[in-house]
Amino acid sequence: MLLKNSMRSLLTKRLTKTSRFVLENKVPLVSQKIQEIDALGLYLHIPFCRQICPYCPYNKVIYQPGVAERYAEVVIKEIGIYADLVGNRPVTSFYIGGGTPTTMLDRGLERILERIYAAFNMQCGIHLESHPNDLSKDNLNTIVALGVEHLSLGVEALQDHHLQRLHRPYTVTQVMKALERSVSMGFKCVNADLIFALPDQTMEEITQSGKTLMKVGVDQVAAYPLFVFPYTKWAQLAQSRQATRPSILKRRRMLAELERIFYQAGYERTSVWAFTRAGVPKYCSVSVPLYLGLGASGASYLKDVFYLNTFNVLEYIRSLEYGNLPIALSLALTEEAQMAGWIYWRIYETRLKKKDFQLRFGKDFDQAYGGTFKLLSRLGFLQDSGDEIVLTDRGSYWLHALQDLFSIEYIARLWGTSIEEPWPQSVII
Repeated sequence: MLLKNSMRSLLTKRLTKTSRFVLENKVPLVSQKIQEIDALGLYLHIPFCRQICPYCPYNKVIYQPGVAERYAEVVIKEIGIYADLVGNRPVTSFYIGGGTPTTMLDRGLERILERIYAAFNMQCGIHLESHPNDLSKDNLNTIVALGVEHLSLGVEALQDHHLQRLHRPYTVTQVMKALERSVSMGFKCVNADLIFALPDQTMEEITQSGKTLMKVGVDQVAAYPLFVFPYTKWAQLAQSRQATRPSILKRRRMLAELERIFYQAGYERTSVWAFTRAGVPKYCSVSVPLYLGLGASGASYLKDVFYLNTFNVLEYIRSLEYGNLPIALSLALTEEAQMAGWIYWRIYETRLKKKDFQLRFGKDFDQAYGGTFKLLSRLGFLQDSGDEIVLTDRGSYWLHALQDLFSIEYIARLWGTSIEEPWPQSVII
C-alpha cells in the first residue's frame, strides 16, 4: 500500500505539477465559467435502481415512484437555472446515465427531456443507459420516440452462474431477447456492456461471450474488467476471498481473446474498452471535453473548474426546492491539471491530435510532453505519426491496469466520501 501511494503521488506530480487535489465545499462562479466556452456536453444522472448490484460504484438508491416524480420536478428546476446561462451555445453531446435511467420511463423522464430540448440548443441525439428488464417492445418504442439514438444495455455476463453471482435479475435467455429486440429497433448504435475477469471465469466463457455478441449483431461492445471499489459490497467479498479475480496476466489474455474476436468481425477499437462496428457512430459517455452535469452526483467540467452535485437524492431535491444549485464540492484546476486531464481522455479515446492540443492550450504538444510520449512509444504503448498519437492494444490494456493503481483510488475517495456525507467540507485526492 505504501508503494502504491508513493507511485500515485509521483505520477500525479509528474503530470500535473502537484501531488494532491483538494475539493472544497464552495460554489464556483458558474455563470462566468460558462461565458468562457463555446460549446458543451450535457450529462443527466438518474440515481434510481430496482436493486443494488454489489459491484456497482455509481451513485444510486432504491427506486420509489413518489421520490422519482419529485426528482423529475427539481431536475427541471436545475435545467431552468442553467438555461439562461448557457444561452444559444450548442450542446454537442447528451448522455443519460445512472443508476438505471429506464426506471423513470413514464415517471418524469419524458418531461425532463422535453424541458431540455426547449431550454438548450441541442445539436445531438441522446445516449441512454438501460436495464435489460426494462426493454419490452412498448418501452423500446417509447425510448425511440424520446429521441434516443444510442442505447446501451448492461448485459455484464452471458452465463447464468455469473449473472447470479453479480446479482443480475435476469437469465441469459432473457437478456438475449432484450438484445435482439434492441438491435431490431434501428438505433444508430446499440452497445452491450460486458464484464470480464470475473471470479472463476474461464477462457472458454470469454470466447463464447464475444462470439454471441457478434452473432446477435450489437454495434458496439464495452468490455471492461471487474473493478473493485473499496466502498462496495463486492470489496467485502473480495477481502473474504469469496470473489477473487483472475491474475493480471490472465486478465490480459482474456482481453486479447476479445480483441481477436472483435477485430475479426470488423470492429474497431474506439476507446480503451470499446469496440465499434466500422462505420457506426460510437456510443460514448466519458470523454466529452467540457460538460454540465444535471441530477444528484452530476459532475460538471467547465475549462478550469470541476464541480460535483451532492450525491444525496433527498438533499439534492431540497436544495433545488429552495432555489439553490445543489453543488457540494468544487475544484479549481491549474493549467497543468487541465492539460493532463485533456490528454488522459483523448488517449482514453485511443487517439490524440496534436493540433487540437495547440488549439485548446496554445502550446506545442511536443515541447510540453514530447519526452514522455517518446518513452511510451518505445515501450510499445502508442504510435506517434508526428501529427497524431494512437494508442496500441498493449497501451490500452496497461492504461486501465494503471487505473487500478491510480484513478480508482481517487474516485473511491471522492465518491465514497460523497455517498457518506451529503455536503462534505473537503475531500483530498
